[in-house]
Amino acid sequence: MSVEGTRRATIDDVARLANVHKATVSRALNAATRHQVSAATVERVERVAAELGYVANAMARGLRTSSSMAIGVVIPDLTTPFFPPIVRGIEHFLQPRGYTVLLANTDSSEAIDRAVVPPLLGRRVDGLIIASGVKDHQSALAEAHAVGAKAVMLNRDAGSALYPLVAGNDASGVAAAVAHLAQLGHRDLVHIAGPLELSTSATRSSAFVEACRSIPRARARVVEAEALTVEAGQRRMDRVITEGGRRPTAVVAGNDLIALGVLRSLRDHGLTCPGDVSVVGFNDITFPEDFWPPLTTVRVPTHELGMEAARVLLEGIASGEQEPTTLLLPTSLIVRGSTGPAAAR
Repeated sequence: MSVEGTRRATIDDVARLANVHKATVSRALNAATRHQVSAATVERVERVAAELGYVANAMARGLRTSSSMAIGVVIPDLTTPFFPPIVRGIEHFLQPRGYTVLLANTDSSEAIDRAVVPPLLGRRVDGLIIASGVKDHQSALAEAHAVGAKAVMLNRDAGSALYPLVAGNDASGVAAAVAHLAQLGHRDLVHIAGPLELSTSATRSSAFVEACRSIPRARARVVEAEALTVEAGQRRMDRVITEGGRRPTAVVAGNDLIALGVLRSLRDHGLTCPGDVSVVGFNDITFPEDFWPPLTTVRVPTHELGMEAARVLLEGIASGEQEPTTLLLPTSLIVRGSTGPAAAR
């Protein structure tokens, strides 16, 4: 099967050789409308399109529908292992539906965070997925909402009730971590939180305090690291160890990178994990089983978060309406070698 000469195959070529109308070809090759065509026809159209080397013209479709077929995605730090699987989830949902992702990385800078939304809207993206929300920072979102832009908050909100939020059930994950430590006999617990202006850090800290209330004779406190990094976690744990007073037997870290910093601090001070101090992380990024000891942590379904955020956004684009709903995906505690029975006092 071939197309005359070397010209590019068109939708008319596919329709003629598959013996269907070109509107059927369009529906069959679009994941959003494929269900309107019989499975046998979809298979035939896809086979003919592949043989002809036909590629749908997204630009022409965008002109017909007044759509750019592009989604802007705002990420705080693409070098952090937590976010690439989220972006993959977004792409896995959007690409089969003909959408392109325009990625903006803010380097965790509030100034950049405020600055990236207007240029994305200027490029006429069909919607935004924003994973960089800072608590009580709403100006860029308010401006986007005022011009009718569709958006979804992902993982973090911004203290705003303007857009839907898709996140993991962080409170449930923290409660499971605290319950696990309580079963091991831990009563002296510290939560090393990330910056509390981030909604995720605030949620996890509040959940830690609430969960510890149910532990008899628990001595629990929250301390704040200045960033969600290994170095910040190590510095904060250094202070916990050296500031005097009763040393905790267990630490619940704001994320896995902070937990890695805690492990480094323990080694530097001649303490063992879990013999002297048990450590629990959060997120279950790609390599916590390779920590030493392997890290007990709360698993967040990152790939599914990205897919659900994309799904919610496309539903809002299709309907023309959005409600500021919250969708929480389940988290789970993954127990590894960094937690053990509380050391005897």
